[in-house]
Amino acid sequence: MSEAMPGRARVGVRDVAAAAGVSTQTVSRVINDHPHIRPETRERVVAAMAELGYRVNNAARALGTATTRTIGVVASDTDLYGPAAGIGALERAARSAGRWIATAYADGADAASVTAAADHLLAQGVDGIVVVAPHTAALEALAAASPGVPVVPLHSRVGGAGTPADGDRGAEGAALAVDHLLDAGHRRIAQLSGPAAWLEAVARDTGAESALARRGLQLAGRWRGDWSAASGAALAPEIAAAVGEAGGPTAIVVANDQMALGLVSGLASRGVDVPADVSVVGFDDHPDAAFYRPALTTVRLDIAGEAQRCVRILLGADSATGPEPPRLVARDSTRPV
Repeated sequence: MSEAMPGRARVGVRDVAAAAGVSTQTVSRVINDHPHIRPETRERVVAAMAELGYRVNNAARALGTATTRTIGVVASDTDLYGPAAGIGALERAARSAGRWIATAYADGADAASVTAAADHLLAQGVDGIVVVAPHTAALEALAAASPGVPVVPLHSRVGGAGTPADGDRGAEGAALAVDHLLDAGHRRIAQLSGPAAWLEAVARDTGAESALARRGLQLAGRWRGDWSAASGAALAPEIAAAVGEAGGPTAIVVANDQMALGLVSGLASRGVDVPADVSVVGFDDHPDAAFYRPALTTVRLDIAGEAQRCVRILLGADSATGPEPPRLVARDSTRPV
């Protein structure tokens, strides 16, 4: 025997029109926010819709308005804090703009998977697509799969040849982390980066390198993780050995807080104290970062502002008002040399 709850007959536009005493054309105009509807007529139709439990069929409305009022999101690696927080911020930004989001999950490193996700969203008639956790290959696949539909990456702003554009908040944030360490007297600064295929990792690499170059310095070493705490811990023996060498790094800029957590833990198991032996700066200001031991110095991004920027771009609205600049949150994992 089926355990599905019994449904009720679907209410249509004709039912609403009959209840409100208007034509079906008038109901359609109310649904599509037509400006030339008398307020009292609109109120009567809306009341009838509420009484009957009428739900707008976005696909049907799109036939008359060329919009489903839905924004597509292609997302990958949602087990990580950054992508998960980004999806939540996009949902809130879309709702405040009178829109909904439809999310399709994909393997961001697999162009075929990304294309399939885009095809699924395009079949629903989305008005545009936001890419969360973008890989270079993912953006290239989306550009080919969705002609005529705007595609915007969350966080990363792309310039030529897949490099970060001016104003990329990830690059700005990484530069803040390096400047914080330079101001504390550190001159031998290394980096624990994210995967090279990720635009956000490239942006944070670029920002750190540029900040050092402005002081006539270079990185004192680089390692790459996969954004997870486990990868930070796995690289800790190599990083501990480098810190222990003469002329080794006195500070590490880490591309996200989860890798920083694993690194700090792994260094401690090797007898390397943070910050007494080496300072560590994370990125993202994960909600748990203040409760690490030591509490983690990190960079905070305006995720809500980034999401609002993406929605404004897809809706063709003014996108000049961007997110707040990144902010360095100083805690106990860094100290002066």
